Amino acid sequence: MTGIELQNLLIVVAVAFAVPFTLGLAPGLRLPAVVLEIVAGIVIGPSVLAWVEVDDPVRVLAVLGLAFLLFLSGLEIELDRLRGRPLALTSAGFAMSIALALVVASGLYAVGLAGSPVFVAIVLTATSLGIVVPVLKDAGVIASGFGQLVVAAGSIADFGAIILLSLLFSREGGGVGSQAFVLASFAVLAGVVAVGVFALEHAPSLSAVLLRLQDTTAQIRVRGAFVLLVALAALAETLGLETILGAFVAGLLLSTLDRDRVMTHPDFRHKLEAIGFGVFIPVFFVTSGVRFDLDALTASADTLLRVPVFLAALLVVRGLPALLYRNEVGGRHTAVAAMLQATSLPFVVAATQIGVEIGAIDGATAAALVGAGILSVLVFPAGALAVLGGRSERAVEPEPVGEPARLS
Repeated sequence: MTGIELQNLLIVVAVAFAVPFTLGLAPGLRLPAVVLEIVAGIVIGPSVLAWVEVDDPVRVLAVLGLAFLLFLSGLEIELDRLRGRPLALTSAGFAMSIALALVVASGLYAVGLAGSPVFVAIVLTATSLGIVVPVLKDAGVIASGFGQLVVAAGSIADFGAIILLSLLFSREGGGVGSQAFVLASFAVLAGVVAVGVFALEHAPSLSAVLLRLQDTTAQIRVRGAFVLLVALAALAETLGLETILGAFVAGLLLSTLDRDRVMTHPDFRHKLEAIGFGVFIPVFFVTSGVRFDLDALTASADTLLRVPVFLAALLVVRGLPALLYRNEVGGRHTAVAAMLQATSLPFVVAATQIGVEIGAIDGATAAALVGAGILSVLVFPAGALAVLGGRSERAVEPEPVGEPARLS
């Protein structure tokens, strides 16, 4: 343990515990814990109290937290929902988002409010599926045709934004053609891994061993999932891609192999969520707050002005494409979809850190984008629930997309 100090990590994990506990004392306060975790990180970091610095222990756990966040986001995606009419609508919506993002980001660049237009455009196209899904569950519409449409849109936006970031802005550089080849190579190798995992899961003798060890101290399925996560993240890094792509694909792969969600074990996903949200992910968000460049954000009025501008940009880029759903779900649910699609924070945090490292954006732009992401999580889900009429916890019967009269 020589040379390793845990004081900084102690403060970070203490804050990670204190935030949801404090929110639990005020159950009527419907505020996402992730927002307070980042804000608390800013307060204890160099920008305010200077209690914490990001040393090696904090850095390692934060990296694992980001990996777990993307892993669980990939795990949320259900490919069965990405077919037919929902796939066509949400794919068209994402294409519209890309076009709008390029226009908006170019305008921001022209007036000096942002850096690389293409990079900023990619940041603006994501949706935080991990935040949207709980909102839909709270509203009781997750199983409806409308809920499935929003989840499908968020899935495509999450996946598309990560692919575009890896293709165009890898830390290793290289042309688009070479990066496309690398992505294709990664896809092939990930497919090989998927075949291996599938064979392992369905081999009778090996499956019996997994079944016997899954609830012992071995927790063999959880360990296997962690191996898969680290393996694909390491593979992406080795190929010069972003590790977040590998982590996301690991979750997507596991979701595809476990399509009925109980194939392996009914508590398997709960265990993974307990590890991710209970240990690693809050460390990532608190650490993101510690790293937040508050001085860059507050250095001038022009920089502060970027926060509402970027928030409006998120609403335009991700909200306007929801108009494509109007004939399917009606006007009220279109407004809800627009706000939920414009909710974006985890990807913004991760992407802006990459953008600063590669010089695509400066610290002020990164801070303003994260600030806009925080506001999107505070404002848009609350607005969506308000438009839905406070129908929290009400059961909604599953129904296919295309029956607006029953959804309105």
